[in-house]
Amino acid sequence: MPYMIILFTVLPALELALLIHVGSHIGSLNTILLIIMTGVFGAHLARLQGFIVVRNIQTSLERGEMPTEDMLDGVLILIGGILLLTPGFITDSLGFLFLIPIARKPIKYWVRKKIEFRIFGQTANKRRPSAHGPTFVNGAEDAEFRE
Repeated sequence: MPYMIILFTVLPALELALLIHVGSHIGSLNTILLIIMTGVFGAHLARLQGFIVVRNIQTSLERGEMPTEDMLDGVLILIGGILLLTPGFITDSLGFLFLIPIARKPIKYWVRKKIEFRIFGQTANKRRPSAHGPTFVNGAEDAEFRE
């Protein structure tokens, strides 16, 4: 819930204040052109990154592997593209972070840890069996099945 308050009230207010500040320094027309240019460039970058991810997913599937990392990349690229199409400098900066592979890596790590925590209720390291014997989660033995 606090995320929604920040997303729909605080972020637009900050974007508006920053747009007014930048517009007072470089002019309103230049500010509008800058917003349009970042949107067009971001859409192009998102499209290129999306094609790369789709190709990687197809390659993984052809090898019989589950393309989980590439699918997570695809979701982050989609979010980055949406952020870049939203007018404003803060959302554009965040959008570019989601589209640049090197900058996306720590974001992907954080998202993966959040997903693991939501699924398992603890970090992945705590649920792995140790060399000292079986691991118990909520009173049940955590084991792996192998054929």
